[in-house]
Amino acid sequence: MKKLEVNKDMCISCGTCFSIDTEHFAEDDDGLSEVISQENLDTELVKNVVDSCPTRAISLNECCCGECNCGDNK
Repeated sequence: MKKLEVNKDMCISCGTCFSIDTEHFAEDDDGLSEVISQENLDTELVKNVVDSCPTRAISLNECCCGECNCGDNK
């Protein structure tokens, strides 16, 4: 299973992700991007967000446990 991730150390708070895809991304309390949903990841919007992030802080990776929507359960 796939999992969306944001590298907060690389995020520059540009807002591109949540302006493109409000289903999966929002702005956190620090103004950085955060993933708000791991559902329906096989969309063109998700691909566009990953491709549009200017610092490549957003990635779509294999889940750590292989089952996803797990909240990082290992």
